Amino acid sequence: MDVSRIRLLRGPNLWSRHTSVEAIVACAPDECVIDTMPGFEARVRARFPELGQLQPKGHLDPMSLAHVLEAATLGLQIQAGCPVTFSRTQATVDVGTFQVVVEFTEESVGRMALEMAQELIASARADTPFDLAASLAKLKEMDEDVRLGPSTGAIVHAAVLHGIPYRRLTQGSLVQFGWGSKQRRIQAAEIDSTSAIAESIAQDKQLTKRLLKAAGASVPTGRPVEDIDDAWAAALEIGLPVVVKPQDGNQGKGVTVNIVTRDHLEIAFNAAKEFRRNIMVESYMPGHDFRMLVVGDKLIAAARRDSPFVVGDGVHTIVELVAQINADPRRGDGHATPMTRIKIDEIAVARIAIQGFKPESIPPKGQRVVLRNNANLSTGGTATDVTDDVHPDVAGSAIAAAQMIGLDICGVDIVCDTVLRPLEETGGGIVEVNAAPGLRMHTAPSFGKGRPVGEAVIAALYPDGGDGRIPVVAVTGTNGKTTTVRLIAHLIAASGLRVGMTNTDGVYVQGKRIDTGDCSGPRSARNVLMHPDVDAAVFETARGGMLREGLAFDRCKVAVVTNIGLGDHLGLNYITSVADLAVLKRVVVQNVAPVEAGGVGVLNAADPLVAKMAGDCPGEIIFFAADQNLPMMAAHRARGHRVVFVSGDAIVAAQGGNEVVISLAGVPITRAGTISFQVENAMASVGAAWALGLDWSVIRAGLATFTSDAASAPGRFNVFDYRGATLIADYGHNPDAIAALTKAIEAIPAKRRSVVISGAGDRRDEDIRQQTEILGAAFDDVLLYQDACQRGREDGEVIALLRQGLAGAKRTSHIEEINGEFVAIDAALARLQAGDLCLILVDQIDAAVAYIGEQCARR
Repeated sequence: MDVSRIRLLRGPNLWSRHTSVEAIVACAPDECVIDTMPGFEARVRARFPELGQLQPKGHLDPMSLAHVLEAATLGLQIQAGCPVTFSRTQATVDVGTFQVVVEFTEESVGRMALEMAQELIASARADTPFDLAASLAKLKEMDEDVRLGPSTGAIVHAAVLHGIPYRRLTQGSLVQFGWGSKQRRIQAAEIDSTSAIAESIAQDKQLTKRLLKAAGASVPTGRPVEDIDDAWAAALEIGLPVVVKPQDGNQGKGVTVNIVTRDHLEIAFNAAKEFRRNIMVESYMPGHDFRMLVVGDKLIAAARRDSPFVVGDGVHTIVELVAQINADPRRGDGHATPMTRIKIDEIAVARIAIQGFKPESIPPKGQRVVLRNNANLSTGGTATDVTDDVHPDVAGSAIAAAQMIGLDICGVDIVCDTVLRPLEETGGGIVEVNAAPGLRMHTAPSFGKGRPVGEAVIAALYPDGGDGRIPVVAVTGTNGKTTTVRLIAHLIAASGLRVGMTNTDGVYVQGKRIDTGDCSGPRSARNVLMHPDVDAAVFETARGGMLREGLAFDRCKVAVVTNIGLGDHLGLNYITSVADLAVLKRVVVQNVAPVEAGGVGVLNAADPLVAKMAGDCPGEIIFFAADQNLPMMAAHRARGHRVVFVSGDAIVAAQGGNEVVISLAGVPITRAGTISFQVENAMASVGAAWALGLDWSVIRAGLATFTSDAASAPGRFNVFDYRGATLIADYGHNPDAIAALTKAIEAIPAKRRSVVISGAGDRRDEDIRQQTEILGAAFDDVLLYQDACQRGREDGEVIALLRQGLAGAKRTSHIEEINGEFVAIDAALARLQAGDLCLILVDQIDAAVAYIGEQCARR
């Protein structure tokens, strides 16, 4: 079994909406049916008893090693605690080769599970040991290391419930919500509007106390100290008992409370030094430890934190009692679980000693032994929700403290006997104010009910209840994508919005190109969605990107499918027919927003494969086609739905009896309607603009000001005048595009017609031949040149295929092979006479179009 071409599908994809790992798995003939492998299934199940069924009940299809790999990769993740459910194995056209797809929640975990599944299969085949427990432990550890922590996770979960898209920007807790100009960011439980000054103040505990005291809050007395002697002097000045802690710490790290001896203070000082250089000593305030969570100007949750302790049973040692508590599945290392395992460290040993015990002591039955005085969850404490018990005055004190420091999200630590009465009555006070507070004690307290703190943070980020989305238009199809994307972007920009756009020419923001090359994939689209100056986005969505990574978005507002035709890389990546291609392109339509969210699919009703996609669209459908009398168009309009068609010399947008008429004379790219494929592009763009709710005056103005020249749409039917001859530069590169171009050029008068063409090597032989078969019937002269990149072909191989397509050409009388694109352009220009027409099918779009422009300018 050979596993190759592993891909990480990070968005909705050909297989599902789940993030997934996809692998090509080639099985030898004896690996294609595991029933012919004596004892294999029994051995693999002995090593992994929880392995699921290899196929649904009632199915008797032969199962290969690829199916075992699928089931094992999914099952290992499930046993490691990952919430995954989807997997699939699909046979390809190559006998014994399969596509295996398995969902993951974390990329590194999914890849590791795939590798472990291969090790499991190899072990079962060779009948060697496989350490399942160690493998699962490793997977769990990886998952805990890379997945979002409980605080960030709670906020992200709330965002998802509100339909807000998110993207993790780092392996840590930096997360972006929303897109473009509506984006917001968090770092754990800290939001982007919190100032660095407020965070800096909160980090300095001494400064925080000064500010709170100045505002009239009750705070413990204390000061920074230089060394142990100074710390003991400060303790005596303040009066025992005292607290020792880092001056700029967090999460209770290095904090020791209720210190009454110098020995205990020395241990506490050294423990604090492990975390920070600057140490402080302050008075110990007796009472319970309460954490108040403030978001904005509201108290959202409150919890009482209790120090870790054990209760003796007269049988077990303190160490054994701690081990029993740590066996609770709710406890773990770090912050991935509701509670943290208790550690017997120096601080714990010192606290135990004060109570007259050692870790190896057996406390009497019923004896409570406190293991440390600070009650942070990160050091093994527990949390009990007391939100409903907080007195309004106590809540007001917490809110005032947060606002004094300037924190949007704040954890205020209060020590008092009870929160049922004002602090003035109980003698309590505020001991700390924390930026980026931990949320797990509120979302999953040890006791009591969890609170929707993530919801509160999202409400603070989006107070108007918005979902953080900007309008996204995704355009796919075989031909016309780039021009349609550019025209839609132009129409949106005409409405006053700042537009981000991706296509095969680059990435554009507000009309400025910020990246070059073929940018029609998900990476470029994600970059646009991260740009803060983008109010709407239009993406060319090519098949390659969808296959490599899936979509860049979870859903779009509008999906446009121009057409499905021959030659769009058929034969690559197991997309072998136009029907396969339609299934892939359909992914964009399947991920349109639902009707209630304003989602719309704009589909070509004249293309049966495209029109069929309507049944897979969660949103409304707008059909477009030149012929309004097509049964699909007529029925759709009769039902009161929207259609766009051509009537006479105008584009008509109709719904029921209402019509909006746009003269084709006012749509320059169509040349008054004479270029049929540009008319189709214009109709698709009108449908998208209508779906977005643009005003018709804006749409008309935008159509009238969009031109397909070398500056605005390079390589898209760019027309030049050269010494009285007509030059047309285009990036048509498949049979359907060539046919459309040929039809359009037939409407342009010419004495003699010539074409300059090469061919992309990553097309099927028949698709390359078909291009010149079409051209041979329409052009007098054909000049062949070889692309700069042959994409896997040998030198001269593509030229030979193009020549084969010209065999028996009805019109072509002159065929010439030329070495190099620019030499071929020069040769074509040299042959031109006034009144001639030359179609140049460019390869290096920007450079070639610019070169043609320069040559025309010189003449």
